[in-house]
Amino acid sequence: MNNQGKPAVFLDRDGVLNREIGYIKKLEDLTLISGAAKAVRRLNEANIFCCLVTNQAGAARGFYPLEHVLDLNQRLCDLLEAEAGAKLDALYYCRYLSAPAGGKTPELTRWSTWRKPNTGMLVAAAWEYNLDLKRSVVVGDKATDIDLANNVGAKGILVQTGYGKEILKGEYQHRAHPDYVAADLTQAVDWIFGHMKSA
Repeated sequence: MNNQGKPAVFLDRDGVLNREIGYIKKLEDLTLISGAAKAVRRLNEANIFCCLVTNQAGAARGFYPLEHVLDLNQRLCDLLEAEAGAKLDALYYCRYLSAPAGGKTPELTRWSTWRKPNTGMLVAAAWEYNLDLKRSVVVGDKATDIDLANNVGAKGILVQTGYGKEILKGEYQHRAHPDYVAADLTQAVDWIFGHMKSA
């Protein structure tokens, strides 16, 4: 991307913004992590581009229709707005899952460059919104989120909400090497402000 692009903060969804409870089959079960909405609002107030990037394979696994994923994302946006007047500047999600990984719904079962840690969602966002990925930050609770950051040359923050603690112990996915480990999104945003001021 050209050097005139702006930095962005890319946020995973489950375990970062809302509580990690596995595949969310009821809309009302999507609830925000304490402080997450205010953290997003701080990014908004600082005019930092804030983008959701999330793997959502529930429909591909046959757990619910694809429309349910859209409804969950809308509920997330509604809760962010209601709690703190916060907003996401863009939302990207990967609906696809390969058959070896568990994909069952025919139209959604395939390999995708958008599925993290592949870089498709970030590349698409960078082109659409003129973002500089190398000056950006990825915040997630999984090793694949940190791998994604590494794959585009961005900074990676691992939050200890969601699966973060299991990642640090080597008990889920694989060990990650983030640029920073945060207790939650609030602490991650503190680091982001310090990093972007010094960058």
